[in-house]
Amino acid sequence: MDIVQIVTLGIIASILYIVLKDMRGPFAFLIVLITGIAVFLAIVNQIGAVISLIESLGQKASINGMYLETILKIIGIAYITELGASITKDAGLAAVASKIELAGKIFILLLAIPIITAVVEAILNFLPST
Repeated sequence: MDIVQIVTLGIIASILYIVLKDMRGPFAFLIVLITGIAVFLAIVNQIGAVISLIESLGQKASINGMYLETILKIIGIAYITELGASITKDAGLAAVASKIELAGKIFILLLAIPIITAVVEAILNFLPST
C-alpha cells in the first residue's frame, strides 16, 4: 500500500466517521479503530526496511549491538505509544491517552538508562582525575 492509498483510506474513514458519529457513535469509533490498525499493518513492511537499514549502518560504524537494539526499542515504544494515545483520544478519553503517553515516556527512560550511563562514563573518562 503506497502513501496515496493510505491517505485515501484515511479520508474515506474520516468522512464515514463524520457521517456516522451522531447516528451510530460506537460504529463510527470502530471505523476509526479499524482504519488505524489497517494503516499500521500497511506500514509494517516499511518499518522493517528502516530497521534493517539502521542495523546495517550500525554494523558498519561498529556500534555496540546493545545500543542499537535499545534505540530501535525506544523508537518502537514511541510509535506504539503514539498510536495507542491517538486511538484513545479519538474515543474521547484524553485522560487515559495522557496516561498512555506517560507510560511510554517512563519505558523509554528505563531503556535509555544504559545509554545515559555510557555517555556519562565516557565524559568522566575525558576529565582529568584529581
